[in-house]
Amino acid sequence: MYKELKKFKVTNSFTFTTENSLEEVCNASESGSGIFLVYAVEGETKELIMVGSTGTIQNDGTLKSKNGGLHDKIVNGHQFAKTGRKYSWPAQMKLENIERLEVTWYETFNEKTKVIPTFIEGQVLQNFLDENARLPRWNVAF
Repeated sequence: MYKELKKFKVTNSFTFTTENSLEEVCNASESGSGIFLVYAVEGETKELIMVGSTGTIQNDGTLKSKNGGLHDKIVNGHQFAKTGRKYSWPAQMKLENIERLEVTWYETFNEKTKVIPTFIEGQVLQNFLDENARLPRWNVAF
């Protein structure tokens, strides 16, 4: 686990396979903003394949977020096509022969904690880049 993530107390994870409904298995906060890490899992091997975030901080220090929070971003955010992840992830998993995904999410901005989601996303991606000389394979750019 990345050390930047240890300070966040509102966190959880879920597993997703192509047989699941992403909407049903996703236990991410519907009101919170923060980041999520997506791992491809094969047996005992876990590979970080994507980092994402949601929530924008305004210049007055308030949070601007879409309704649905992290849950909506994970389930309905677009990836691989102009369609929500609930459709694109199963298709991509089949293409890449991925057995299951493990998604861990962290609320980085709430009543008690005020850390900009994209700041933490950038830190995690920078650490990954330092270790691997590339971004996770499902992150197109940052």
